[in-house]
Parts: sequence; C-alpha cells; structure tokens
Amino acid sequence: MRTVQEHLAACLAAVGPLPPLEVVLPDAVGCILAEDVLATSDLPVADLAATDGYAVRAADIAGARPDAPVTLRVIDELRAGAVDPIHLVPGTAVRIASGAPLPTAADAVVPIEQTDFGQATVAVRTASVEGENVRRRAEDLRAGEVVLPAGERVGARQVALLAAAGRGRVAVHPRPRVVIVSVGDELVEPGRRAEPGQVYDANGHALATAVQDAGAATYRVAAVPDARRELRETLEDQLVRADLVLTTGGLSYGGNDTVKEVLAPLGTVRFDNVAMWPGRQLGVGHVGDGTPIFALPGDPVAVQVAYETFVRPALRAMAGYADLYRDSVPAAVTDGWYSPSGRREFVRVHVTGSPAEGYRAAPVGAPASLLVSALARSNALAVVPEDVTDVRAGDRLHCLLLDS
Repeated sequence: MRTVQEHLAACLAAVGPLPPLEVVLPDAVGCILAEDVLATSDLPVADLAATDGYAVRAADIAGARPDAPVTLRVIDELRAGAVDPIHLVPGTAVRIASGAPLPTAADAVVPIEQTDFGQATVAVRTASVEGENVRRRAEDLRAGEVVLPAGERVGARQVALLAAAGRGRVAVHPRPRVVIVSVGDELVEPGRRAEPGQVYDANGHALATAVQDAGAATYRVAAVPDARRELRETLEDQLVRADLVLTTGGLSYGGNDTVKEVLAPLGTVRFDNVAMWPGRQLGVGHVGDGTPIFALPGDPVAVQVAYETFVRPALRAMAGYADLYRDSVPAAVTDGWYSPSGRREFVRVHVTGSPAEGYRAAPVGAPASLLVSALARSNALAVVPEDVTDVRAGDRLHCLLLDS
C-alpha cells in the first residue's frame, strides 16, 4: 500500500511545467511567465506633466499666494504626444496637458485649478517646488531593468505594466488542457430523469469546476458506460487535446469496472491502494504518446479529496507555479472522532478564527460518512496523521483551506 506522500510524489513526477509558449497579452492572462521580461526603454521616456496645468520654473512662482498671484506670459501649449522641443525662458509658462513632455528648463507643473485658466497670460495662485506634478524620466522603469520576473502570474495589473513597456507578446507556461472522463453504467447527466439504479454525474461537473478554478482549460466528456470499446475509443479520441487526463470511477473490483483493463494496452499506468480516507485505490501514469493520466475513485467526496491532495498540486506544477499547495492553518477541533488506523484521514470541517485568537475547526457531518452536503458546507479539510486513531476535542490538526 502506498502512502499519501508516495502517491503525491508519483503524480508530480508524471507531469512537469508545460513548454513555454509565446502568446499575445490577452492570452497570457492567468498564466505564469516563463521568461524575465526586460524593459527595452525608459518609462517614461522623458519628464512628463503629471496633471493638466502650466509648466513653469519653480523659482518664478516662489512667492505666489491666493491673495498675491504671480502672472506669467503663456508662450505655447503642449499636448500629450508632442515632440517639438520648446524652451521655457524666465517669467513664462506653457499650458500643458497631463502626459505631455515638459519644456526645456521647466521643473514644475502648476495644476490648472490653481490658476485663472489664462490664455495669453496666467495668474498663478500657489508656489511650487522643483519636481512637483512631474513624472521624471525612467522613474517607472529603466531600460534593461526586469519588468516582471519569470514565475510571475499575469493578471490585469501585470498586463498594464507589460503593455506600458511595449510588450505585445510574452512567453508563458500555457494553461494545462485537462480532459475529464466519468465512467459508469449508472451515471446520468444532471437535468435528466434518473431511472432506478442511476445516479447523477456529480464528479464530472465538480472536477471541471475545480480544474477551471486552478487556472486550467477543461474538456468534460459525457459519462462513458462500463464498456471497454467505448471507453478506449473515448480516451484515444481525447488524447489529441489533452495535457492531462482525469478519469473518475471504474476502480473497484467489480466485473463491470473497466478502467484498468482499458488503460493497460494504452500506456503505463500504475494502480495502488493508497493509505488515506476517504478514497483508496488510485492510478497514475501515461497513455498514448506520454500524456499523463490520473485515475480517481467514483465517490464524489473521495474525488474532491483526491483532487485537492494530488491533482491540484500537479496542475499548478504543469502551469509553472512555484507554490503548489493550498494554505493550511493549525486549528483546535471542537469534537472528537475515531480515525482509521494506518490511514491519513481528510475530514470536512468549518474553520473559524484569526491568527491573533487562534483557529477552531468544527467537523461538518459524521467524519466516517461520505456526505456531499457536508462537503459543500465545509471550508477546509482537517488532516489526521496515519498514527492517530482517537481525535479528541481540543486536539490541534492542520487544516487545508479550500477557499485559499
């Protein structure tokens, strides 16, 4: 029997960061940079006005006050994008728009609301210091400086910086493409009528949502019956678009469970009993031309535990993340329970508290029962070590935060 740590190591070994791909900025959102992005020029490329107003020499308006304004002659006007050089002489000002380059010899910008809005001359009602309302050349970025380092996740703020630095394309680790296949004669799509003996395919939808939340692209296949030929053809058809395949169900020892038999000729997949609860038998390996595949159990609670424990860290590794795991906190449990000997147990709990006052974890539903309703009401999984069988109220357990 494999330990949880051994199976996790096998899952991580089966995958790796996807090869870098150069994409346009919109396609980079949500991805991890695979390169250090360098600034090709200064940002800004010149001293710029930081507000609409008048470019001045600070020395010319040193004594300006609301009751004693200083009047300057307005010699020109500059808009953003202007390139023709203008030289400011003593006693003059240039009307300037935010983002326009400062005239030579100007060292401050007076906000327009601190003036009389003059055209030929302007009355300035406040003094300024050198550099006031000025964006200095290269104060944001210097040419050759690292704009964003490899390993950074690209979001809206990062896109703003990349675009401002003139980058239209960047190299990223692309989103993993994950194919999800639910297996079982008994499965029916939610929204349809379930006949006696049928159950709804909760796993396919839950896994698709979890995979999307992790930043991957999802391809969910309609439930496949326990028929060897149909399952084999489905898997072979899906490999062309998969960076990872997840199957759920078909892992018990019943005669109609076909996952092991179908996968055997398609690649190299190892199946093991893993010392954990919920869940037991799991598979990991490669099919086709080396596409990783994880075989998960059929129970919805066990599937979500297996996803959090094995699949999500592997997805983050494929996407190029350095931090693979969810946050966890130590919490005192409010109630005790019996934990299976020799297995690492993952118990649904609701964690409350704060770093200052400490955390408490209340079990949601009976720990031994596989309750989907309890899973939906929990916000963490309390982890009971393999050598602990009696959990008592007040015991502190590490809790994996599911919403982190």
